Formats: sequence, C-alpha cells, structure tokens
Amino acid sequence: MGPDLLPTDLLGTWSLSRVVDDRLAGERRDVVGTATLELESPDRVRWSEAGTMTWAGRSAPVSRTLYVDRVGEDWWVRFSDGRDFHPWSVGTRVEHPCGRDHYTGLIEGGPEGWTVEWRATGPEKDYVMTTTHSDRRDARHPSG
Repeated sequence: MGPDLLPTDLLGTWSLSRVVDDRLAGERRDVVGTATLELESPDRVRWSEAGTMTWAGRSAPVSRTLYVDRVGEDWWVRFSDGRDFHPWSVGTRVEHPCGRDHYTGLIEGGPEGWTVEWRATGPEKDYVMTTTHSDRRDARHPSG
C-alpha cells in the first residue's frame, strides 16, 4: 500500500511494538501496548497509544495522544495541544525540527499493518524509533 492510505483507513485498535535504539544513551528501550485510531469527526482521527516501556531491567507505563486532522485536501498529524507535528504522508519521509534537534519520519504499510520510523539527530538526541502496528481489531466490529 502506499501514498493513498488515509488515517481513516486505519481505524481500530492495533497491537503496538516499539523499539527505541538510543545511541546517545547507549541503550535499547522496548514498548509493548496498543494504538487506537478513532474517528472523532469526518475530519479528525484521535490516535492514542498506551503501553509499557522496558529497559535495563526497569519498566514504566507510557502513553500519548496525537490527532490527525484533515486540512483542505491534506491530513496533518498534530500533538494533543494542537501544535503541528508533520503532514500525514505515507511512503514519503517527513521532517520535524524540534529545538536544536531534527526528526525525520516515515510511515509505511497498509490496512493489514503499518510502521512508523523516526530518526532523531542533534546535540541532545541520537536515536531511531521504530513502531510496528499489527493485529488490528476493527473499530466497528471488535473481536475481543
């Protein structure tokens, strides 16, 4: 699947598996949980993640909420406070400057499964974060 994949094609609850390779800290962090994409209006998808992060024998609950809003003909991923994060652009690398660090991201996949990869570089960040979404439970017909 490719560039025509819309956030509305991914509604439901997904199994989430994330690996953060933090080269600056010299450690790997793993997250296991769920990502739920819900239609809030015809022009807005709520993207909520919840899970447990583990690293170096420790664990902690983690969560975040993003929104994907239709703006004209395009879709934009926004932080929960309304700030722009990046355009929704499947198969094309996107950029997000953040302070002195720089993030590049890539969404790939389709309705059967999708990945999001972020590379953060700069004086305060040096990591690759890869998130895999699989085993969708459909929002309209939950299977469990």
